[in-house]
Amino acid sequence: MNWLELKIDASPAGLDPVIALLEQQGITGLIIDDEADFRDFLENNRQYWDYVDEDLLQEKRGLCRVTFYVSDDEEGYAQLGRVRLALSALKTAHPEYAPLVMTMDAVADADWENNWKQFYKPMEIGQRLIVVPEWEQANTQGRISLVLNPGLTFGTGSHATTRLCLTALEKYVRGGEKVLDLGCGSGILSIAALLLGADRAFACDIDEKCVDVAYENAALNGIGKDRYTVRWGDVLTDRQLQAEFGGDYDVIVANIVSDVIIGLAGQVRPFLKPGGVFLCSGIIDDRAAEVADVLRRCGWEISETRSSEGWYSYLCR
Repeated sequence: MNWLELKIDASPAGLDPVIALLEQQGITGLIIDDEADFRDFLENNRQYWDYVDEDLLQEKRGLCRVTFYVSDDEEGYAQLGRVRLALSALKTAHPEYAPLVMTMDAVADADWENNWKQFYKPMEIGQRLIVVPEWEQANTQGRISLVLNPGLTFGTGSHATTRLCLTALEKYVRGGEKVLDLGCGSGILSIAALLLGADRAFACDIDEKCVDVAYENAALNGIGKDRYTVRWGDVLTDRQLQAEFGGDYDVIVANIVSDVIIGLAGQVRPFLKPGGVFLCSGIIDDRAAEVADVLRRCGWEISETRSSEGWYSYLCR
């Protein structure tokens, strides 16, 4: 079945009336974008972001949006006609709810879940790796193939921060290492480390769904739970999780955000064996100097700095 995707833009004052209008027409399953909620999220979750695109801020400014779907058939168009009439009446009665503009796109069932895959292709990274989406075939040309299905998590290899980490792992994983991956997302970094020759890896993320995704990606690459452990929790505050880490890691990698790296700077050394390295990435250029200063104050020597597309990574000892 095909569907029509409809969006109604309104002022913050008009958001609840639009929701009520749609529910009166029997339309449920609404996707609601509330500018107030967006601002509240940014204000109260600063530990999860460093940078918000100005275009996104401008798009959200002063507007709320309700997205809904109707079937692309006679019944759906009849329902849409009723919504148009009700929306027109609402706009006439309440000009303060403006813009009350409705736009429409046609969406096929398959598009919802799979269209993004066409933009995710095999990627050669560094000298030894090639990241291959599960649904693609690639000529590896002697490179180590890392098969990946990121699902709804961060970590495809396409982002600069991930590529910076993979390039560093190529250099520092040569065989037999024990690796700790903090903020693992899809598991791409710890799985890459195991494919490059690491003996064992422990990975964790604050997002519970990352556990299943990382284990599934490990299985795609022939890696079992005898070598790979994935858990979820807050690496900064979850003492039980920290106890499960153990210690004596040769490599600790944290591809997260600046605030979490700053928090880890004073906590992570006990998990690292003498001579080991702490690789941190996900640092936006505006905060690179700040993060470097905190790392040094916590006793770390930054032995290598890498940057790409406005992002930084530090290799610390």
